[in-house]
Amino acid sequence: GTVVVLPTGDSFWRTEFALKEIMSSGGAEDDIPQAERKTVTDFCYLLDKSKQLFNGLSFGTYISICKQVLDNRYGLKRWQIGEIASKIGQLYYHYYLRTSETSYLNEAFSFYSAIRQRSYYSQVNKEDRPELVVKKLRYYARFIVVCLLLNKMDVVKDLVKELSDEIEDYTHRFNTEDQVEWNLVLQEVAAFIEADPVMVLNDDNTIVITSNRLSETGAPLLEQGMIVGQLALADALIIGNCNNQVKFSELTIDMFRMLQALEREPMNLASQMNKPGMQESTEKPARRENPHKYLLYKPTFSQLYTFLAASFKELPANSVLLIYLSATGVFPSGRSDSEGPYDFGGVLTNSNRDIINGDAIHKRNQSYKEMHCLHPGDLYPFTRKPLFIIVDSSNSVAYKNFTNLFGQPLVCLLSPTAYPKALQDQSQRGSLFTLFLNNPLMAFLFVSGLSSMRRGLWEKCQDYLRKINRDIAQLLTHSRSIDQSFLQFFGDEFLRLLLTRFIFCSATMRMHKIFRETRNYPESYPQLPRDETVENPHLQKHILELASILDVRNVFLENTLDDY
Repeated sequence: GTVVVLPTGDSFWRTEFALKEIMSSGGAEDDIPQAERKTVTDFCYLLDKSKQLFNGLSFGTYISICKQVLDNRYGLKRWQIGEIASKIGQLYYHYYLRTSETSYLNEAFSFYSAIRQRSYYSQVNKEDRPELVVKKLRYYARFIVVCLLLNKMDVVKDLVKELSDEIEDYTHRFNTEDQVEWNLVLQEVAAFIEADPVMVLNDDNTIVITSNRLSETGAPLLEQGMIVGQLALADALIIGNCNNQVKFSELTIDMFRMLQALEREPMNLASQMNKPGMQESTEKPARRENPHKYLLYKPTFSQLYTFLAASFKELPANSVLLIYLSATGVFPSGRSDSEGPYDFGGVLTNSNRDIINGDAIHKRNQSYKEMHCLHPGDLYPFTRKPLFIIVDSSNSVAYKNFTNLFGQPLVCLLSPTAYPKALQDQSQRGSLFTLFLNNPLMAFLFVSGLSSMRRGLWEKCQDYLRKINRDIAQLLTHSRSIDQSFLQFFGDEFLRLLLTRFIFCSATMRMHKIFRETRNYPESYPQLPRDETVENPHLQKHILELASILDVRNVFLENTLDDY
């Protein structure tokens, strides 16, 4: 998917002119068979679309096809049109990644869907060229990613079945070295689809697809008398480096959940996605103000720091940078006399030279700090601007030892470092802490021992959870002892929702009968005043009422415990 810049006015656009001349010439209809004429018409459309939207940005694939078109006038094959449409779909997907504009996902879906509807790749299997079949398989993998991000799970299941058949045919016909890799792709997407621990069911037992992006009624509204900051979340780094966690296409399930928690629900999603493929949209998508995101899967320290520095440099005034770390914990190898920002370990950054043993890294020389680790001290330079950090790791508490050097708003939300044994075998399907930040009701059901729920009850509980969020917002903004950083961030909708979900998560775990160790609870820097937030009796009463609605009150403690 490399993007190349073609010189404007050069042979690329002359190709388009030549094609249109062929199509509009007097004898064109007599010379060109109807099927090929349709193919060339589609090709001209794709050229128009590419030039109109991307100002000359195109792909290397175009160059070879254009040359062939000029040589043969109308010798295009259907798979070549499919490849162009696939590349434009991929370009839209990359535009989504760069801009966080979810409307681009709908455009990518439109192009990928048209390829499938028109069977552009159908003839590839008849040619004795494995590289063409690989193009088709890659198209399927990319289409699946877009459908996952759009929550089109029915389409995903159909695509997975088709991809499975294609891989079986590919491995039967060609004895290639990548057979194992493609079978692994199938296993990964199957595990990804089944990662959610709770199913919401209609009355006919079909699964309800729930969206976890920010809706208009998602975040609690700011009410009169709430004094909060005016900061806005502008940039987010979403980093995934967990061992053995479900992933697909360089997206771990934790990364997938967090990126959706940082996006608004697309406008008119259903109507846009019902449009036939390759149709021009008459109306521009409404502007969505989503924070810009970098998705970093298993980055090295250098890569992570490069993107962090770039984000920091471009951060507008009165804006917040969010860093989400879902990564294996790196623990200090020996005792240290000091307690500085490099003495508590941190989270893993990628290196091919490291040998990972379980959830910790062991070094030969214990007198040095771990090199392939993001230590709390590594983030100190970036606290010169408002910084919101979420750490989901077995060593998240390393970031509790933070120091606010520059007086800018700074908050760290830290996951439990261990979960009760009954829940540990679920870690491959994603972290419980991140699930609470993405879909708190599903997480609540999961810790309550429920694996399915009827849609009507789900919606009733969602309504009650919105009431809980409103009350948490009241508690937080009316607290007399809370650190001002929390209030500085509370003006932003995304951060407000994350903060209320964090408090709900922490309060739930503190009341749950099997979460009995200190390391089972989330923590934060600065610390929240417990009696006014996570251990507030009013909030505890709400949690028990939610448990009563679900008939799971028996898994929670009835009385407030003072000793944790």
